[in-house]
Amino acid sequence: MSDSNTTDFTNPSTFILMGIPGLEAAHVWISIPFCAMYVIAILGNFTILFIVKTEPSLHEPMYYFLCLLAVSDLVLSTSILPKMLSIFWFNSREIDFSACLIQLYFLHCFSVMESGTFVAMALDRYVAICHPLRHSTILTNPVVTKIALIVVLRSDIFILPYPFLLRQWPYCRTNIIPQPYCAHIAVAKLACANTHVSSYYGLFVQFCVMGLDVIFIVISYTLVLRTIFSLPTKDARLKTFGTCISHLCATLVFYIPGLFFSLTYRFYQHVPLHFHVLIANVYLLMSPMLNPIIYGVRTKQIRDRLLRLFTHNRTSQGSLHTLNS
Repeated sequence: MSDSNTTDFTNPSTFILMGIPGLEAAHVWISIPFCAMYVIAILGNFTILFIVKTEPSLHEPMYYFLCLLAVSDLVLSTSILPKMLSIFWFNSREIDFSACLIQLYFLHCFSVMESGTFVAMALDRYVAICHPLRHSTILTNPVVTKIALIVVLRSDIFILPYPFLLRQWPYCRTNIIPQPYCAHIAVAKLACANTHVSSYYGLFVQFCVMGLDVIFIVISYTLVLRTIFSLPTKDARLKTFGTCISHLCATLVFYIPGLFFSLTYRFYQHVPLHFHVLIANVYLLMSPMLNPIIYGVRTKQIRDRLLRLFTHNRTSQGSLHTLNS
């Protein structure tokens, strides 16, 4: 495995992922919080999927969209963490060129899918609060299925050009990526050709696709809050607001750190590279880890189902112990 910054290849068979440049000696220690975040994300999101599947009362549009969000979080975190931990633990830095393109495809595809899912959830809250009597007739199961399909296909269609564009460029400068995973811009920067098409298309996806998602979410919640504040009593306002607070928290967790990271990366170039890389890694893991916690704590139906699940297990174990005695 060569760590040379300049090589004579035309197209690399492998890329070298550097982990967190400048902090190689601390990779094992850095892996501990990342591994913990990943475990929490896996357990939390699988728990959400299990609860929604086994609880008939949760077979509603809001929870179907929550399942789509959980799937997005699972794939998003799994697309980067196993390889990242192999770098931190075993110094396994090589990644096949095709595997790199597949990784960045899943990374960006499910990021866009997560953004689209937040739009779908905002739509659900808008209909449920602003048009409560028509909620069941507007968001029927076929309509929810079509919305979910649009969210999935949209992310596939918009991200599919990424690997195809990157595959056509010649790479004759270096095959070293100064971070622990493959990302679109990180790979495009290694090409020794005019990659303006890739750069402009990446900006288009960032601002025109996810940017429009933010605008739609802001409009939806503005209408929702206006309806909430028009309710006659304080108790009614608090109860109605409580039904969408978890969605607001999860949405803010996804978009605000992403905005911070984007601004830091573009306008604060004097910030050390290892800080940029650490922030990017935390951002990618924060939403998958926090989403199931937010919904588990803030959503009464999920919280009650979890309590019943643990209570039932304890009761069963107690009964079994009594019979054995």
